[in-house]
Amino acid sequence: MQDRPLILGIHGLANKPPKEEKQAWWAAAIREGLRRNLGEDRPDLAFEFVYWADLRYDAPLSEDHNREPYYPARGRGPFPSADGACAPTLTDRLYRIVEWAQEKTGRLVLDDLIIEHRLDDLWGYYEDSIFRAAARDRLREALERHAGRPLLIATHSMGSLIAYDVLRQLERDGRCPRIDHLVTLGAPLGLAEIKHRLAEEHGSLRVPYAVARWSNLGDRDDVATVGTTLAEAYAPNAAGVGVTDCPVINAYRRPRGGVNPHKSYGYLRTPEFSQAVAAFLDAEGAAADVELSSV
Repeated sequence: MQDRPLILGIHGLANKPPKEEKQAWWAAAIREGLRRNLGEDRPDLAFEFVYWADLRYDAPLSEDHNREPYYPARGRGPFPSADGACAPTLTDRLYRIVEWAQEKTGRLVLDDLIIEHRLDDLWGYYEDSIFRAAARDRLREALERHAGRPLLIATHSMGSLIAYDVLRQLERDGRCPRIDHLVTLGAPLGLAEIKHRLAEEHGSLRVPYAVARWSNLGDRDDVATVGTTLAEAYAPNAAGVGVTDCPVINAYRRPRGGVNPHKSYGYLRTPEFSQAVAAFLDAEGAAADVELSSV
């Protein structure tokens, strides 16, 4: 069973329900997308979840306090697709002007406000070194456990930052696991503050050596994706692998009404993500040799 292609998920910001429940919901959302978008039923989907919320929160999010649970969306047909170029929105253009001003002055005031008040766990990730190391270790352990197995890593929100950090760290350690497909969902990797901190730790911003393909899926109304496209910010790796930015429509709605274009379940049900999963699972001889190897 260890040679079966595996989808490895890692969650994003904020407290979460218990690990088993959250893992089951991610898997259900992926299957729902495959069924509705492609007409494919994958009951034996190999999926594992990297959970880190317990490192930052004393108790899991209870059912009574969970305003945004997973539930099957209404309807039967495919979910909506953006089906267009990844053109910058007005918010993106305004942010780029502010980013330019921040770089000129050397003060990332807007980014500090966004991260501290809207993306609080990101602030904690950089301020708490013990939490940061422990969160990275969760993913590192999963990669070591599944060495030699075809992998698609699906990272949501802050999970994208953890994955990037771990893959660049493994390069420096001389251990480079092959990742067949890295799919980032609602990733904040285009924010000036995040790019600045990544460059401080890892040097030039580029695609990690381990990654054979990187697709970045983002809803343009998702505040976490504001700023530059990742293809602009992250250079191709030595093998010529670059980032493919893909606009999507995150159609998640709360049970009591209201939208959330950042929600993981909405991203996992997009046609674009379903297509990435299906291509990964159906690839012939998918990464036959994926042992951890020297860089």
